[in-house]
Amino acid sequence: MKPVEDKRLQRRIPVDIWMEVEGEGGLYYQRASNLSVGGAYFTQTFPLPFGSRAHLRFTLPGASEPIECQAEIVNTKELGMGVRFLDLKPEDLRRIESLIDSHPGA
Repeated sequence: MKPVEDKRLQRRIPVDIWMEVEGEGGLYYQRASNLSVGGAYFTQTFPLPFGSRAHLRFTLPGASEPIECQAEIVNTKELGMGVRFLDLKPEDLRRIESLIDSHPGA
């Protein structure tokens, strides 16, 4: 059996981060189960429509300053969705990179 190719471009780490997701239909609190510099994946949630956009607000583990950005829903499953960050500030990108680099499996 041929292995399935992982199409992700960035390294991902497992996380347990609650994020505010403001999109179609209101404000929701979603649990992200993994994170990369390019986006996040939410588990155990009813996804927003594929291709729609949302405003995210979240705080990285051990940080006090929140990160805010726009995101696009790029993957949907029955109880999950993947988002791609669209407009991360350079300093927020560095903060996420630092978290990923410090992860034991990175």
